[in-house]
Amino acid sequence: MPFAKGWLKRPQNTWIRKAVFQVHLWAGLSLGLYIAVACVSGSAIVFRNDVYDVLVTKLKVVATGPFLSEQELGQVLQRTHPGYTMRSVRPGRDGYEASEVTLSRGGSEMERLVNPYTGEDRGPAISGWFRLFRWWSDLHGNLFLGSGGMTANAIGGALTAALCLTGMVIWWPGVSQWRRGLVIRRGVGWKRLTWDLHGMVGFWTFALLFMWGLTGFYFVFPQPFRATIDYFTPVNPPRLPQAQNAPRASQGPVTLTVPRRRRPLTLGGKILRDFSLAHYGNFLGWKVKALWVLLGLSPVVLYFSALVMWWNRVVWPAIRRGRVRSLRSDETTLPLPESTVASGKSI
Repeated sequence: MPFAKGWLKRPQNTWIRKAVFQVHLWAGLSLGLYIAVACVSGSAIVFRNDVYDVLVTKLKVVATGPFLSEQELGQVLQRTHPGYTMRSVRPGRDGYEASEVTLSRGGSEMERLVNPYTGEDRGPAISGWFRLFRWWSDLHGNLFLGSGGMTANAIGGALTAALCLTGMVIWWPGVSQWRRGLVIRRGVGWKRLTWDLHGMVGFWTFALLFMWGLTGFYFVFPQPFRATIDYFTPVNPPRLPQAQNAPRASQGPVTLTVPRRRRPLTLGGKILRDFSLAHYGNFLGWKVKALWVLLGLSPVVLYFSALVMWWNRVVWPAIRRGRVRSLRSDETTLPLPESTVASGKSI
């Protein structure tokens, strides 16, 4: 059967599909945990700027006079929180930010946000949120490894995009059965259910995961993308006309200035800008961001379903073969019966 016809009808029997399957299997097991961590941490910071806007609004205060002294602030807070004693105060960065105080009572502590001018309690302290988002951002952006982690992330992004392509090659079930790969079938065993789940999630998230991997590489190494796009359409806008010097006989030279205006983006510039918008879901409002958060968890499903399939197909059969060989080895080393030894008979 010709290769093209075999690929369309029964791709499982083609050598290229078998080879790609091995590449996808071992590459997925090696990269799966990294991809899951990168995507989950990315989901955690999708709404980061929106949360920052809320926190900054909560942090702002209006200057109504001099700051309260620590003693005065402590007295106000004791009336607001009876039984608590103020242990420490961390002022805001300027006179327009609330202070964070630590209150203690017995063995318990709590941190609150207060107006440094009036002592008004603004609610729980928010510095922990900033630290949490900074932690997730460092994990997602550089794996806590600084610039070296950014390079590793770029390589991981490129490999993720390649893994998505191999996954689509394996997903293709043939022209007569391709619809089965879009859903999870009922009435099948749990092993087949795991396979269907992996294939279905991989198909429906392919474009998004491929885009995330590719744009992750772009953020660190943008030049190949800029050069490729610039080959087809300009990336940089044309230069604006420069100001001209017009001399005047009576008043000396006078410089005519052209008002600065923002240069419009070219098609190439818009494509590069859209890379960032697509990666973070910063388009069409919060609904797209919420969808990005949800779909960012799909690599977790893909990774653990892959582990289950690997266990079923590789690890467990190897364990069973090892047990069979061990039993056979034990049988050959069992002592002969005494009657057989005494008579000198051979078995």
